[in-house]
Amino acid sequence: METAILAGGCFWCTEAVFRDVIGVTEVESGYIGGSVENPTYKQICTGATGHAEAIRVTFDPETISYAEILDVFMGTHDPTQLNRQGNDIGTQYRSAIFPLDAAQRAEAEAAIARSNEENDGRVVTTIEGPATWYPAEDYHQEYWEGEGQRNPYCLAVIPPKLMKLRKSFQARVKT
Repeated sequence: METAILAGGCFWCTEAVFRDVIGVTEVESGYIGGSVENPTYKQICTGATGHAEAIRVTFDPETISYAEILDVFMGTHDPTQLNRQGNDIGTQYRSAIFPLDAAQRAEAEAAIARSNEENDGRVVTTIEGPATWYPAEDYHQEYWEGEGQRNPYCLAVIPPKLMKLRKSFQARVKT
């Protein structure tokens, strides 16, 4: 198993997308890239800690490659929005990839280049790290599967992302 750490706006939304990807065995919501140890959701929401809401994806590289994980990531959020995704605004919602080694960094650079070709060179996704990963509070984990399907924000934002996943990455979607 391998791990990818990705920040693409609201972690409830990115977690919901990656839970539906073939080869992904676990998705954990959390915080990365800031200056406060063991931050809380309340602290993150201020934007003052420097952390991004992110997901840590565990995947089987024999089923899906890190490059394919990155392509799904770049294709299911808007990598051209600086420090925001839709109505979520602030550095905590930035688009960023946190590679865990030199090979992942090279793949991240290649994924950004591919996405730039599709987005007229407007991609603002950054490559950051190394940085410490902090799991989010328990109530954030598997949010879409539970509370999220009763949350108006999630109902407005997540289904279009899941539709984009199914349309653009059909061969990668769990049935």
